[in-house]
Amino acid sequence: MRELSEQERVRREKLENIREFCNPYPDRYPVTHSLKEASLLEDGVAEVFVAARIVFMRKMGKMSFLRLRDIDGDLQVSLKVDILGDEVYQFFKSHVDLGDYIGVKGEIFTTQTGEKTLRATQFQFLGKALKPLPEKFHGLTDAEQCYRHRYVDLIMNQETRERFKIRMNFIRELRHYLDQLDYYEIESPILNNKASGAVARPFVSHHNALDMDVYLRIAPETYMKRAVIAGLPKVYEIGRCFRNEGMDATHLQDFTMIEAYQAYYNYEDNMKLIQNMLQTIIQNIFGTLNITIGDKVIDMSGEWPKVSFRELIMKYVDIDINVYNTRETLLEKIKEEHIELDSDTPIENLGYGNLVDYLYKKVARPHILKPIYLTEHPVSLSPLARTNDHNSEITDRFQLVVNGAEIVNGYSELVDPQEQEKRLIEQSKLKEGGDEEAMEMDYDYIGAMEYGMPPISGWGMGIDRIVQLLTGSDNIRDVVMFPLMRPISEKLEQE
Repeated sequence: MRELSEQERVRREKLENIREFCNPYPDRYPVTHSLKEASLLEDGVAEVFVAARIVFMRKMGKMSFLRLRDIDGDLQVSLKVDILGDEVYQFFKSHVDLGDYIGVKGEIFTTQTGEKTLRATQFQFLGKALKPLPEKFHGLTDAEQCYRHRYVDLIMNQETRERFKIRMNFIRELRHYLDQLDYYEIESPILNNKASGAVARPFVSHHNALDMDVYLRIAPETYMKRAVIAGLPKVYEIGRCFRNEGMDATHLQDFTMIEAYQAYYNYEDNMKLIQNMLQTIIQNIFGTLNITIGDKVIDMSGEWPKVSFRELIMKYVDIDINVYNTRETLLEKIKEEHIELDSDTPIENLGYGNLVDYLYKKVARPHILKPIYLTEHPVSLSPLARTNDHNSEITDRFQLVVNGAEIVNGYSELVDPQEQEKRLIEQSKLKEGGDEEAMEMDYDYIGAMEYGMPPISGWGMGIDRIVQLLTGSDNIRDVVMFPLMRPISEKLEQE
């Protein structure tokens, strides 16, 4: 059994005393206003019921002040012995601690210092905090502890609360934008027979009831397109995806993304849609299209330029991918230029498309600040995308890149089942050759395609990544409420 601190022992003793006075864990409280709503009421409004956690208290002889807090704001509460009565007031002074939950009924007034306050006429104990909150002036500042104990981070740190409110509001605005355009929100399976939907290394699990290995979805793409085949012309899904790859300040193995597909659109239509969508959402949330990240200001307004893979790479290194257009020649040139690619898979095992992608990520992407659309991806990098009508070596694909991060990926979908089968066969050969990020053959998806598909364009966006951009967060885990962490020893956990 772990050793308790002195404060924890005292709080447990108080809890036993509270049980003699009231039920310390009642089943409900009749809240009439949130703290934010109550803080906006006119003076004199009575019969106001609020409930929240206490984050500050100043206990005095006959009158005390405390501050309640939730995700949307704080509210000051005053308690007076001549209103509550001596027994209730003394109970408050002797048994209530920082971190406890209480419910308060009262009347709104403004103090001499100009602060909206609820004058309590009744209060009810709603829940005991057996652990003390961090010190007021230090709070929870260690990044790892903030990730491990996000609930305390949210209680103590205003910056954290604002960051997650931006995330929640972004998702709300995103849904609203697409719902207004008559998109249907659907759900696709997380456990799959095939590691399909994107070029990435999958997580593998085992399904005991069916006694077979399954993959956590890399992306919902092939099932979203099955829905379009089924007759849903506009669909989207917001959900978790899983890629068993490297972890850094902008990548997590489990993350939240949105994918959306529209029949009869091409990739250029979706580039226009995404520009309008993101500009609308950002304007609605921030009231401006200028995003501040540290000492940089990124202007998200206007038309976002298009730049090809070839043009962007040549801007930063003397490699023309139209000249070095095979895996062997490009690999030799990369080695000749002494460029070290950041790949978990040995670069000798990468296909041509992945080599181009890693080269771009190494030499060009870190230099991008303002939003651009990266276009003209190699076919082997985009096994589910439509080939360009004028150049069979590239696809009708785009990526939105801002501040060195890929925010949106989209393309005109490949709807020819025979061509799709050929490409997945090529991907299977790459996987057999050691490219762990190549896709597998998926004959079930090919079979669905053979029922006929309209022209389609789709796109995907990492929610964590865009929120990291919009909040100027240094690490993507700063915008994930409960990120996965490596377990620490039981002894350290107790400490």
